[in-house]
Amino acid sequence: MIVVNENCKACGICVKNCPVNALSLEDKKLKIGELCVQCGICVRVCTFKALSKTVDMPESAVICTNCPIQCRITPNAAGACKRFINRDGKLYRTIEHVLEPKAVIFPEDKIRRPIITAVGGGSNYPCSLPAPHIVRENRDGVDVVTVVTEAPLSYSGVTVKLDTNSFIGEEGAKVYRDGKIIGMVNTEEYGSKMLTIGGANRLTSDGGFATARTIVELASGKEVEVSVDKKYKIVMQAGKAPIINGVQEKKMRIGCGSASVGLFAALMKECVDECLVIDHHVIGLASEHMAGGAVGFTWTGVIPNATKSSRGRYFGEHGDGIGGTTLKNCRDAIKGVDKSVAKPGIKVLVVNTTGEIYALFELLPDFEFKEIPMTEQAMRIPRAINEACEESRCSVMYIGGTGGSARGGVCKKPLAITQAIHNGKAVLTIGGAPVYILPGGGINFMVDTEQMVPGGISWVPTPASVAPVEYTMRLSDYEAIHGHMDQVKDASILKKKK
Repeated sequence: MIVVNENCKACGICVKNCPVNALSLEDKKLKIGELCVQCGICVRVCTFKALSKTVDMPESAVICTNCPIQCRITPNAAGACKRFINRDGKLYRTIEHVLEPKAVIFPEDKIRRPIITAVGGGSNYPCSLPAPHIVRENRDGVDVVTVVTEAPLSYSGVTVKLDTNSFIGEEGAKVYRDGKIIGMVNTEEYGSKMLTIGGANRLTSDGGFATARTIVELASGKEVEVSVDKKYKIVMQAGKAPIINGVQEKKMRIGCGSASVGLFAALMKECVDECLVIDHHVIGLASEHMAGGAVGFTWTGVIPNATKSSRGRYFGEHGDGIGGTTLKNCRDAIKGVDKSVAKPGIKVLVVNTTGEIYALFELLPDFEFKEIPMTEQAMRIPRAINEACEESRCSVMYIGGTGGSARGGVCKKPLAITQAIHNGKAVLTIGGAPVYILPGGGINFMVDTEQMVPGGISWVPTPASVAPVEYTMRLSDYEAIHGHMDQVKDASILKKKK
């Protein structure tokens, strides 16, 4: 089965990566237990070439043919992917086939909602075989068919949206898990940071197994900890607020500093002489901003500690300070004043874009700023900003491509199903959830994992993630793309069995 040679250093890498917990270290020696399914992960992760795989297998084992790995599964045990279990010499799916999608909104169209989901439906491998379930039903006089399969997708990953203004690394910075690179920091979106995890190149790298596990865990709603550049620790889970370097985020910023001024300029004019809003993207200065001018502000002479972009708008510098800038406290946000314009006695509020950090300053006769207690009038501004912010959370979008060989299980004309998806003749759903189809060639999609049936995403140690894929269309359109018509069964038969 798996053979250990004299090169073994008892480092434990193979033990950590074994998906079935068949390996252990005893007295600094590697032991291989009966649960071993010969998936070969240990052989591939060993940097010392201390392991090798043989073709031997127990007589009671069954070879799983649901993916190229072909695990040797012993009685009452599951394969490396945990999807199939050996019971009395036959392989069964380890979870029950889920027929009903979650209660997500579908457009009022007879073919949008899948008849059944693919979660727990199983796979037919190789992909030239018809999909495991092809079912039909009549909906208000329209014959509809749904084709389902759990398809291994090498071209897959997740995009994680983190509602945070905290600095987590520059764009392109590497994301690590278990010491392996699994992704990178992507471009920022409005009030959020984006992480891209997975993709074919990461899945086929030396961190492929860590990448696959991370994709599945995030897509399944589990908590995952990663690091960026081995410096910034991020704990993330779909639907929960991210934790950055041990601090749980509370609010998603209302917008950049300029946007904050644009939204609350009138309130700022009522409450203070000047308001400076800290942000790593654009710092806003109310009295100089066009929105400030529209409500009666004139420039106070205050100069922000940032690089000027345009009227009342300044570029912040990335760092681990307030609002993802290099500013460690509110006073640092004020570089100085133009003495020919500034008037001693003016009160300046410095606040961040979530209204959680703030301080009030007064300009003294010597043109220095002194922090003074917050007034009730000034407090109206951070309170208004904070109340207008949304709660911080993580969102996980599963992204994949089903335009490869998996189409063979749908029909005999692979290009036809691709065209049917793009032309609206067929509808793709993942785990029962609606998807967005990216324009262009192939069938590339993205789906909100929180709308999917839970537990639908799994992985195989090729490595690749496995997605529950459903294609739904009119029966006449299915026939037109040379679907496997001889495999179509009435959905009521399957539902009665359940």
